[in-house]
Amino acid sequence: MDGAGDSSTVRRILLGTVLRKLREAQGVSMKEAGYHIRGTESKISRMETGKVSFKERDVADLLTLYGVTDDKEREQILNLVNEANSLGWWHTYSESLPNWFEAFVGLETAASIVRTYEVQYIPGLLQCPEYVRSVVRANRSLSQDEVDRRVEVRVRRQDVLNRPGAPVFWAVLDEAALRRPMGGVESMQPQIEYLIEKADQPNVTIQLLPFSVGAHAAEGGAFAMLRFAEQELPDVVYLEHLTGAQYLDRPEDVEQYARVMDRISVDALTPEDTLNALKQFAMLSTRRSR
Repeated sequence: MDGAGDSSTVRRILLGTVLRKLREAQGVSMKEAGYHIRGTESKISRMETGKVSFKERDVADLLTLYGVTDDKEREQILNLVNEANSLGWWHTYSESLPNWFEAFVGLETAASIVRTYEVQYIPGLLQCPEYVRSVVRANRSLSQDEVDRRVEVRVRRQDVLNRPGAPVFWAVLDEAALRRPMGGVESMQPQIEYLIEKADQPNVTIQLLPFSVGAHAAEGGAFAMLRFAEQELPDVVYLEHLTGAQYLDRPEDVEQYARVMDRISVDALTPEDTLNALKQFAMLSTRRSR
């Protein structure tokens, strides 16, 4: 990771996980813990899942309740509070991002491995600027300034693939995403060329799932899986829908999606064959633009 600001989302989850384990080890209920810090059971739940910022006083009081008296251990945990409360770059775009998507950007920025399956769109981290603008403009309710801000934040997200310690990014792309002319040839031609360019990047793997496969394991729709370097943190599956998103981290849920991802990766074209297919799409797109 390249700094506490970029890993604040993971730090919140990590701190919440530590507090949950300490509470459970002492047999303290969430209701009891909430009462101890002048809060509620719901507040403890949000803290333990990393969905809120932390107050140092609350964490210190919980550590006392959970029997953590060693000064060094308390200091290590309390140091996480400042790191967890640091704001990542994406917070400056909060007015342009739905609340439920801000969390995903934070997780994506801090992940060590991101695997995704996309049906309708090119994955956000692989979208060229022309394609991004076509996708954002599809929301006709946005002003030009709002369009520009959303394009800016999506392009900014892609820095994660180029920084030191960049995550491994593995995308399985349904053929429908290439066939759907977002913005017409004007955006699809540079987009396909951009995919060809990104396919050569060492930490990026792209596979095409062709129509010829027919029925496949991921018919439930698009999803992303994120894995983190910290062993204490579980893998997370991200599912987006029209008005929000779900974050799944129960081992049985994650395992099911992992099996689906493995299956479609086997069914899809190899990265080498995908690159050849992309070059064929590029030639076809060039002829159509003439």
